[in-house]
Amino acid sequence: MKVLRALLVALLLWLPLQAAAQQTAAESDAYQVDTGDSWVDAQLQDINRYAERYPDSFLDEVARYAGVSRGYIAALFQTHGWQAGDIYFACFWSKVTERSCRDSVKAWSQAVPEEGQPKRWGDVVADMPVTPTNLHWRALRHAIVASHDHWDRPVTLDATLKAQLGDRAKRDGAATEAATIRDR
Repeated sequence: MKVLRALLVALLLWLPLQAAAQQTAAESDAYQVDTGDSWVDAQLQDINRYAERYPDSFLDEVARYAGVSRGYIAALFQTHGWQAGDIYFACFWSKVTERSCRDSVKAWSQAVPEEGQPKRWGDVVADMPVTPTNLHWRALRHAIVASHDHWDRPVTLDATLKAQLGDRAKRDGAATEAATIRDR
C-alpha cells in the first residue's frame, strides 16, 4: 500500500512538469529571439529546446550559475509562460552586468516596441542602467558555452570563442585545474 501511494505521489508530481514541457514544445518551435548577436540568438534557441526536454536541469543551471532563486525562475517558466531562452538571457545578462535578474525581467516586461515590431532583447538591454559593453557580451557567451559543457551538449564556437576558450578538451582541462586549485 505504501509503495502504491508513493508511486501515485511521484506521478502527481511528474505530470505538471511533463505538461509544462509539452506546452512549451509548440511555442519553442516558433520561438525567435533577437539580442543583436546572431551566435547568442542561435544558442538561446538551442537552450529553449533543451529546456523542453530537461526542465529541471535547465532550472538548476540558471539557479546555480546565475545565482537566481530556483523558485523565481520556475515561476517565470511554468506559471508566467516565459521561454527558457528569455529566462536564460535575462538572468545571465543580469549576472554579467552585476544586476538582479528581476531588473532584466522587469525591463523586458515593461518594454513596448514600436507598433508592428517584435520585442527585442537588444533594445531592452540598450535601455537598461548598465551600458552594454563587449566584455558583457563576452562573459555572456562564455556562460553559454559553460552551460552547454555542464549539460554535455555540443556547442559550435565561432572563431573568437575558439581562440578564447579552445576546444572541449581544453575547457575541461582548465575546469579540472581550477577545481584542483580551489580545493587546496
